[in-house]
Amino acid sequence: MAGPSHERARIMTWPALPYAALRPTADTLQLWAQIAGKVRLARTPWLNHGWHVPLYVSARGLTTSLIACEKTSLELELDLIDHLLVVRCTHGGEQKVALATRSIAAFYAEVMEALDVLGVPTRIVAAPNELPDATPFAEDHALRVYDPATATAYWRALVQVDGVFHRFRSRFLGKCSPVHFFWGAADLAVTRFSGRRAPLHPGGVPHLPDAVTREAYSHEVSSAGFWPGDNPKDGPSFYSYAYPQPEGFAQAPIQPAGARWEPRLGEFVLPYEAVRTAPDPDAALLAFLQSAYEAAADGAVWDRAALECAEGQIGRPRVV
Repeated sequence: MAGPSHERARIMTWPALPYAALRPTADTLQLWAQIAGKVRLARTPWLNHGWHVPLYVSARGLTTSLIACEKTSLELELDLIDHLLVVRCTHGGEQKVALATRSIAAFYAEVMEALDVLGVPTRIVAAPNELPDATPFAEDHALRVYDPATATAYWRALVQVDGVFHRFRSRFLGKCSPVHFFWGAADLAVTRFSGRRAPLHPGGVPHLPDAVTREAYSHEVSSAGFWPGDNPKDGPSFYSYAYPQPEGFAQAPIQPAGARWEPRLGEFVLPYEAVRTAPDPDAALLAFLQSAYEAAADGAVWDRAALECAEGQIGRPRVV
């Protein structure tokens, strides 16, 4: 029987994320992440499938990584331990913006001022993407909830998911995305590619140019991710989908128990709580990722023998 120390370890690594508590803070973080991510977008050459856009899980929260500028380089990090947006430049300058319950307009103004003070003024498309409400940041004066303890728990969950996603990524020899946080939909994602072109995507994502969506889905994919969810029944969830969707994909058997096809989303979903409470959460999540990928790859007849390899091992070169 698991003792108290085992249960404490579980809470630290896979924290509880009750939907009602998570959603307001996650919504606020999504808008803040959009502002930080749009700074990266405004200063970075286009990379295939929008890979220049996302943030990355860091040792303290979410970061843009280093962004090259004309005379210096900068990084923006949402520090979810000390609850600050930290803007750093390679010339040594640093500015901090508080993460707290406040309006998006006030946060946006402080971020733009911080960039000005550091000598890296940046003009962004200052309205949300992929959200039904596209109120410009400077005009969004509603008070947005931010609970520090919830934000930290959410980040700790992202840390665990990031580690498992990297293990899954190491099993693939073909083209594969980084493990990255897309601020449009607030999902931590990893995407595998067959190498073949895909049919033109129909677009239609709210407040996102169709040209962006079509470039992102220019080639066949099997994609998986984690997001805060949009309903209290499932809560935060993992997902996996294929584009284009092969015939019979929705009927494929997916592991573990608790995973299912969600017609409304056109994806397989697995509630985070089912993973968190599993005897081995990492194994449960890997089973979901692998079985959903196999349904996509087999259904679309990918060349799996050429694209796959054994999971990477620490300190051991892959055998060739």
